[in-house]
Amino acid sequence: MAVASKRIPAPDLVPVRRALLSVSDKTGLVEFAAALSKAGVELVSTGGTAKAIAAAGLAVRDVSELTGFPEIMDGRVKTLHPSVHGALLGVRDDPEHAAAMEVHRIAPIDLVVVNLYPFEDVRQSGADYASIVENIDIGGPAMVRASAKNHAYVAVVTDPEDYASVVGALEMNFGSLSFEFRQKLAAKAFARTAAYDAAISGWFAETLEVEHPTWRAFGGKLDSVMRYGENPHQQAGFYVTGEKRPGVATARQLQGKQLSYNNINDTDAAFELVGEFDPARTAAVAIIKHANPCGVAEGATLTEAYLRALACDPVSAFGGIIALNRPLDAEAAEEIVKTFTEVIIAPEASGDARAIVAAKKNLRLLVTGGLPDPRAAGMAVKSVAGGMLVQGRDNAVVDDFALKVVTRRTPTDREMADLKFAFRVAKHVKSNAIIYARDLATVGIGAGQMSRVDSSRIAARKALDAAEAAGLAEPLTRGSVVASDAFFPFADGLLSAIEAGATAVIQPGGSMRDDEVIAAADAHGVAMVFTGVRHFRH
Repeated sequence: MAVASKRIPAPDLVPVRRALLSVSDKTGLVEFAAALSKAGVELVSTGGTAKAIAAAGLAVRDVSELTGFPEIMDGRVKTLHPSVHGALLGVRDDPEHAAAMEVHRIAPIDLVVVNLYPFEDVRQSGADYASIVENIDIGGPAMVRASAKNHAYVAVVTDPEDYASVVGALEMNFGSLSFEFRQKLAAKAFARTAAYDAAISGWFAETLEVEHPTWRAFGGKLDSVMRYGENPHQQAGFYVTGEKRPGVATARQLQGKQLSYNNINDTDAAFELVGEFDPARTAAVAIIKHANPCGVAEGATLTEAYLRALACDPVSAFGGIIALNRPLDAEAAEEIVKTFTEVIIAPEASGDARAIVAAKKNLRLLVTGGLPDPRAAGMAVKSVAGGMLVQGRDNAVVDDFALKVVTRRTPTDREMADLKFAFRVAKHVKSNAIIYARDLATVGIGAGQMSRVDSSRIAARKALDAAEAAGLAEPLTRGSVVASDAFFPFADGLLSAIEAGATAVIQPGGSMRDDEVIAAADAHGVAMVFTGVRHFRH
């Protein structure tokens, strides 16, 4: 049952006479506390925060002086007390509230400065269960929510980045904060506790292996506001979750203009794809356009891999995203900058490579410090009208499959290597996906078609165009292998691939007409392998 409002109007300007500071992250704390003290604000604090303020020579009262009760239970209980929460929640203009505060000697607190125990960081650090639980903040969120609810009278600060704006507002308003300013701080505070609780509930679901909790929450912190989204009429922002997976969200941008919405989407797709290739085994390069690869290849060097990937579809590669599974070196950088490129992302980049890329001032160069683990678990979320679709990350890797040869002819060793390569790429191509590969390089890619036959034909057509551009007598699909992300529902898709020159096929299998498809392969002397796993991608 809802609680009725007493409709007491909030005052516009509220003087800040007393502040309670209790922070885990002490960035900028002393400077902020000094500015508050200079403005005549009484400082009240707890534990390590109080010690840091006192060590700077500033006058500070311990919160136990307000509560008349010491911190107990290793600091778990220190601010959970009526003298604190009454000071935060009291409606100053309500006679009953004012009388209760007077009777119980509760002095109002006008400003609360709290940032929470670093639960997200501790969780990501791989700490043990007990340490993670100990970093679930209770008193902090309680004070934040109480202050934010009573923003008619109380200002709450949860982010050190807001310290300067608070000091500026106090100076502008002669020691007071406006209602609009308090509203904005309150909104940010509730968002912070929501994201914090989302991280905790997500960790419990993961720890207890609850795949579908009754309530699912997600949280993130704004990393950047973009000029626009997918299209200029759409607004967009980039939020990071704190997950330490190497990629666009955790990368350092060494140069270039701000990443756009589409840049981030495509760069994520590119780096997730190239993460499938173990750098200890081979160099690999992926070129992405509109979240689909237009060329992927392995090579003895990054330069070789890049040039082979580029040869697959040099037209689509213009203005694309380049992902590498090894540190960018000077030789590869020299080749890459010859073609207009939006983003390069790699685990690292040599000094010489950085200097070469720097000549293209708008070209973004990102380094991640590592590669994403293709086998790692994770969540994928897609919004729909009125809800969200949530699923586990597609962490199936072809190297782990029990591949089954279903045709009379067994693939040669060369074909099998190419088949695995092609299926590795197919995992990252929008469905329906058809990948032609030869000598560990894509030679034709068909993506995102309603018909698998159309994807096969588009891939073959692109291979023909690439051959003409390179002056080859015939397309590289002749003698290639082909991968399909899902089963062939009819033999026509397979026959289209055979017509393009494929000699071996890898697909999940599972169609009611598998026998028909296998018979067609046998009739043309084509080897076929079933994976038992599909890679639909929307």
